[in-house]
Amino acid sequence: MKPKHTLLYYISLLLLGFYSQAQEITSDTLVKAKSEYGLRIGADLSKPLRSVLENGYSGFEIVGDFRFSERFYAAAEIGNEKKERYESNLNSIASGSYVKLGADFNAYRNWLNMQNAINIGLRYGFSSFKQELLAYGIYTTNQTYPGTFRVDPREYTGLTASWLELQVAVKTEILNNLYLSINLQLKRKISETTPDNFDNLFIPGFNRTYDFSEFGAGYGYSLSYLIPIFKK
Repeated sequence: MKPKHTLLYYISLLLLGFYSQAQEITSDTLVKAKSEYGLRIGADLSKPLRSVLENGYSGFEIVGDFRFSERFYAAAEIGNEKKERYESNLNSIASGSYVKLGADFNAYRNWLNMQNAINIGLRYGFSSFKQELLAYGIYTTNQTYPGTFRVDPREYTGLTASWLELQVAVKTEILNNLYLSINLQLKRKISETTPDNFDNLFIPGFNRTYDFSEFGAGYGYSLSYLIPIFKK
């Protein structure tokens, strides 16, 4: 019986050694993922690019968000736009500032230590602007007296507009804490003040308007930097 007990003893020691080694390997390969929480701030690159490529347009926009939970972010955009419109029957200029406030939800599950995002967001937008009517054509059906183009500059100040905006965005960390993102926007106008005998053809922050629709669209292409505050 003694050799049998000795064999069982050595087998027990061998199994115990394997168990201890397995535990060490497991504890060595377990890595805790840490997510950074902080303020991300940047600029919309599409507006300066559009200012260079599109005649009669100038604008800029500052973007930012703050992560307050695992998948939710408070978000905001603030900007200024000016749009000149010179057509055969109308010359006008719209200019003003706007702010958009809301939140984003990150629908993307990151791999270990990745900070990318596919965001679905909602914004409330508000714009304060003015319209300048420089010249306009007078329409007539009388062939004897054709329509004329009248130069009569008028300025309408203190105009406002508000809207709801749905955003879908993709954010990618291209360098440590540096993010490149693109977003698409669908807007639904809530309210606006219009000039007498004129209309808001362009609303800063909302973009172009349409006669028979309260909807609008837009896009953004931004570069932002994350200022880490704490990790979880």
